[in-house]
Amino acid sequence: MEHHHHHPDHHKPEPPAEKQRSVARALQHIGHDGHSGPVNHRAYQGSTGMKQKHGHAGHDHGAMIADFLRRFWICLVLSVPVVALSMMFQDVAGYQLDFPYREPLVVVLATIIYVYGGWPFLTGMVGELRTRQPGPSRPGMMTLVAVAITAAYVYSVAVSVGWLHGMDFFWELATLIDIMLLGHYLEMKSVAGASRSLELIVQMLPAEAHKVEGGTVKDVKVDVLSVGDVVLIRPGERIPTDGEVIEGGSAVNESMLTGESVPVEKKQRDSVIAGAVNGEGSLTVRVTHKGEDSYLNKVVRMVEEAQNAKSQTQTLADRAAGWLTLISLTVGVLTLIVWLAVGKEPSFAIERMVTVMVTACPHALGVAIPLVVAISTAISAQKGLLIRNRTAFEESRKITAMVFDKTGTLTEGEFGVTRMSVLQPGLDKTALLSTAAALEQQSQHPIAQGIVREANKRGLHLPEVSDFQSITGKGVSATVDGATVRIVSPRYLQEKGIQLPQDAYGSEAETVVFVLINEQLAGYVALADRIREDSREAARRLQQAGIKVYMATGDNQKVADAVAKKLGLDGVYAEVLPDQKVNIVKDLQRQGQFVAMTGDGVNDAPALAQANVGIAVGSSTDVAAETADIILVNSKPTDITNLVEFGRATYRKMIQNLFWATGYNVIAIPLAAGVLYPNFVLSPAIGAVLMSASTVIVALNAQLLKRSMK
Repeated sequence: MEHHHHHPDHHKPEPPAEKQRSVARALQHIGHDGHSGPVNHRAYQGSTGMKQKHGHAGHDHGAMIADFLRRFWICLVLSVPVVALSMMFQDVAGYQLDFPYREPLVVVLATIIYVYGGWPFLTGMVGELRTRQPGPSRPGMMTLVAVAITAAYVYSVAVSVGWLHGMDFFWELATLIDIMLLGHYLEMKSVAGASRSLELIVQMLPAEAHKVEGGTVKDVKVDVLSVGDVVLIRPGERIPTDGEVIEGGSAVNESMLTGESVPVEKKQRDSVIAGAVNGEGSLTVRVTHKGEDSYLNKVVRMVEEAQNAKSQTQTLADRAAGWLTLISLTVGVLTLIVWLAVGKEPSFAIERMVTVMVTACPHALGVAIPLVVAISTAISAQKGLLIRNRTAFEESRKITAMVFDKTGTLTEGEFGVTRMSVLQPGLDKTALLSTAAALEQQSQHPIAQGIVREANKRGLHLPEVSDFQSITGKGVSATVDGATVRIVSPRYLQEKGIQLPQDAYGSEAETVVFVLINEQLAGYVALADRIREDSREAARRLQQAGIKVYMATGDNQKVADAVAKKLGLDGVYAEVLPDQKVNIVKDLQRQGQFVAMTGDGVNDAPALAQANVGIAVGSSTDVAAETADIILVNSKPTDITNLVEFGRATYRKMIQNLFWATGYNVIAIPLAAGVLYPNFVLSPAIGAVLMSASTVIVALNAQLLKRSMK
């Protein structure tokens, strides 16, 4: 396998205006600046149009959280007089407080609480009932809360106005709304903002292209280009459209798109992909696809499809709430019918029915799961896991197959020196490396940068260089201390008839460059995309947990096999195009596997969206981070094993809490319906005490999660 070694002559810093204008170049740095998760906004200053749109997505989510908190505080303040003035509460607490117009005052306050505090639940219920498609969008939490508060409100108003005899439920209504608002606030706050992955992909395209017409070049908007137009792509620019090279030659960095770690040489007749970054040569390209047919847009469509399919899954709390809604409505209506049938007066029958409906809505359920979520999200974040999609986190316990992208996930995504060899007497490795690094300082090529990094790490002094030249496609040469030094690819040696050293190629995963001094072979440096230190341990721990570990990569088969062998993986998919990554995930899912995918590039986005659990590595492109359910802040593969363990601990805690929150209902609902009448009827007051007790138990139990996730 041949590796071309290509160098630019110089990289001048860009003028600020140029930098502002080109989203393209700003985006080059995304994913390598250590930012994870929420977007690095500075990078997008040049983008137009899209910016406003998705500035709002994050903003809406923040506004929604603030809205819940505001509603909670206002309702809490209004609830104090409602509870204090409630006859039922006065009986329980043993004091008396009455004055003219007490009743109308309570009705007014309770109405404000019902309408203002209950609004999110009432609109939520409409939303849940409207999405009638088969699947999990059955009535959930919002419907359950809305039914309970509406029953309590309507009944209490009827009692206050004198249409029915009995006790009003206003204080029950107020506390229920307060607790549910708090629960929803906690939950929303703990899970990261809305996804903006699709707009981010679109932003990888420059807004303008240099169109060649006759002998002139003029800047036009990318979306006015049509198939057959010719565009010029200057060094360092992002390629604006899919096309075919008709003139020029350059190495193009496609790693963000295809995962191939080495820049790909492009010459006449080769095809280029929109969104890739051009290296140091100029290319003239004929447009082959319009924007909407481009490769990146295919990725957008694949992501959309996968996300739509995934949004069908429902959280545990919603599933529980859905069942409770059905039970509460059924039992409530049955209670009414039975009491009326046995000849009790309507006010008694209605009171029983409302008590059932209010009792069935567990305050505890409102906090049971949000508290666990808030705590587990916080602990996970301390341990380097940002959870964006709660359902995926809850389900991480089911993972049976883990697919890793190679470049940048299992490996570091940048070249490191793996070995060096000196072939000339009187020269040592230090001299070889410092000479090589002195030449390579001029270059932006990943291999060149790998050599310079190694020299810097060792603190080497680099000699002076003069007469620097680039040998197109083959390397660089310069004068160092009076000698002509060249750093070249194996192809140069073959052309000059120089014998390749026997031991030059140790592993398929390496790229080797040769150092010539005065046309004599002085030594070579081997580089490879180094495997992350904890990748091997991560693979082993996942396999111990009974999870099969696979690797999918755009790199070639030999490199992939070399890495997989080192890590002892269960399977390898190499030379994979992005749309094939989605198919790998789908195939595993068809075999009944519960698949997690870990990746860092645009090419991983569709697979991350398709997987049951998508995990982005922290150093990843924003597109990957936005499509993923969970982000590994520290890019450590071993953090994934924590994810599985945390997911299991969190789920256990949620089940316990559901048991406590709903266990109370199992006892309370029949008592509220009046099964033991006339010996015992669960009065709303005793129901309230029981309910508070279950809420306290649930809150304390959630705190215990901190212990089990240490």
